[in-house]
Amino acid sequence: MNRDMRNVRSMIFVVVLSLSTLMMAGCGTLVGAGVGAAGGAAGGAATGHDPGKSALIGAGIGAAGGAIYDITR
Repeated sequence: MNRDMRNVRSMIFVVVLSLSTLMMAGCGTLVGAGVGAAGGAAGGAATGHDPGKSALIGAGIGAAGGAIYDITR
């Protein structure tokens, strides 16, 4: 298995694990993570950066925003 394939599998594992954890944390957190990931991937692709890394960053920021929303709601 080459290095790129291991990186892709590792990224998929992290995303799946994160999303399954977020499902138990709350709906706002999960929605925030999904919207953040989609926005991050789109922004990364539009600016010529790595969409995978941008999606992970967006998911983290969206999850944090969703969790804050859940707490204050």
